[in-house]
Amino acid sequence: MEDYRRDLDALAQRGMLRFLRTVDGAQGPRVLLDGREVLLLCSNNYLGLAGHPRLCRAAADAALKYGSGSGASRLVSGSLALHEQLEQRIAAFKGTAAALVFNSGYAANTGILQGLSGPEDLIFSDALNHASIIDGCRLSRARTLVYPHGDVAALEDLMKKEQPRRRGRWFIVTDGVFSMDGDLAPLNELVTLKERYDALLMVDDAHGTGVLGDGGRGSGEEQGCLEHIDLHMGTLGKALGGFGAFVAAAQPIIDVLINRSRPFIFSTSLPPAVLGPALTAFELVDSEEGRRRRVALRRNREVFAAPLRAAGLDLCGSTTQIVPILTGAPQPTMDAAAALLERGIFVQGIRPPTVPEGRCRLRATVMADHDPQDLETAAATLVEILARRAQV
Repeated sequence: MEDYRRDLDALAQRGMLRFLRTVDGAQGPRVLLDGREVLLLCSNNYLGLAGHPRLCRAAADAALKYGSGSGASRLVSGSLALHEQLEQRIAAFKGTAAALVFNSGYAANTGILQGLSGPEDLIFSDALNHASIIDGCRLSRARTLVYPHGDVAALEDLMKKEQPRRRGRWFIVTDGVFSMDGDLAPLNELVTLKERYDALLMVDDAHGTGVLGDGGRGSGEEQGCLEHIDLHMGTLGKALGGFGAFVAAAQPIIDVLINRSRPFIFSTSLPPAVLGPALTAFELVDSEEGRRRRVALRRNREVFAAPLRAAGLDLCGSTTQIVPILTGAPQPTMDAAAALLERGIFVQGIRPPTVPEGRCRLRATVMADHDPQDLETAAATLVEILARRAQV
């Protein structure tokens, strides 16, 4: 135990110690944090659906009708009618032949890459891809080449060099919206490369699904190339307000995953009270209310980001509801987060290994149902605190 205590002490001395904070009540613009009301600026509940009455009723109705648990994995006896309904709904939403539900985004990314690729295959992965993609590449046993973030020219150079000795399948894997920078992958250019080099393009659109594009179909719809993406990964637990994840793709890809994806095969399936709200969330995203929420989200994002840009803060190239403010080193980042919390604003500091050394940041996220005045106040407070600390 002393070894572990020394490890924890070392983390604390470097400003790297992590601990849990307790939120009481439903996710919303304001929450009770450790017994005190604060403005919530670090939730992925982008459309404000996590506490929506229709989703709550759908959860209760599904549990009352189908029970509290699914009872088994999908390949045993845990494949419920609700799973099939949800997968059909997801496939229609993304415009694919089929879809498959996973228990989390992490399980989806690791399970997709492990299930579809192996030692003969090659994965080209963006340098800022999510940790679950990185781990999925490792578990796949495929050779992985990492290309500089968003650098299509560098990616093509890698592909040209590999072409003469090509053996197996090729995959290009990228986040659609990068979770720590809030910027978009250059999907149209990646589509061109995947067609030129006969590769499959997988897009992790966890932070774009429900939010981007006229219909909320995600970063592919936003950039006009939705139908050219081979594998659409997304989550049910961010803009859709629930839990779980999915992949939408051609039927043979889904069938292979059912047979080979270990996180899918060996996990008890999602329970009814998760599946019911997910179905309702897709209805809401497709409705006029969903459109209004996306409009409100874009407005709120600009209300918050504009004064930060005007103050000269580095927002890491963000163009989405994820608004990072670069701070540099761990301890100043956490000091700023603590100062904001004292003023009633809950923003998390992000440190390595989540981001590279020297690229610590405050990662703020905006929701559709934030009060614009609260966002203006939060932005002004953030500018004030960072300016004061820069003078110390």
